[in-house]
Amino acid sequence: MKKSARAMRMERHHKRMAKDSKLSLVSLMDIFTILVFFLMVNASDVQVLQNSKSVELPKSTAQQAAKETLILMVNNNDLILQGQKLADVATILNQTEDHIPALATELEYQINRKGSMGEKGADGNDIERAITIMGDKNIPYTLLKRIMQTCAQAGFTNISLAVEGQQPESTAKANQQTLVPEAEL
Repeated sequence: MKKSARAMRMERHHKRMAKDSKLSLVSLMDIFTILVFFLMVNASDVQVLQNSKSVELPKSTAQQAAKETLILMVNNNDLILQGQKLADVATILNQTEDHIPALATELEYQINRKGSMGEKGADGNDIERAITIMGDKNIPYTLLKRIMQTCAQAGFTNISLAVEGQQPESTAKANQQTLVPEAEL
């Protein structure tokens, strides 16, 4: 029996619709690749230091971002390098000498552990070793001075003090001054 044109058209339509549809993942993978590269490029701009609740950093307007270095935390009770407790603050303050033996030993270990830290630079000078001190704002200056002197004697001449960033006062006052006239309107 001969099929009508309408019947043949419906049969073709049903054959087309009966096929399994395929999902093309190529464009989806392209989008995720672009997203990953975007996040990798933009994520390197922010540097956050691990802060302990026992350390209250002083507030300051820091001009430079933090670099990845050794982290030395000092609170009212402990001296901690890279998460490892080295000494009690009370013991350090009771010492008569300015050199802290436990800190010097650990810094020497850190130098020997990293092969590049003991090498010479291209110009023949020693590579500058860096350390960041996260000191509580209430620690005595004599303790901070002893820590910095021990670090310098161990060869860590690039010493940074971590602070809690805040907006500069000149910028804050300028923002307040621009907001006042708008509020009066």
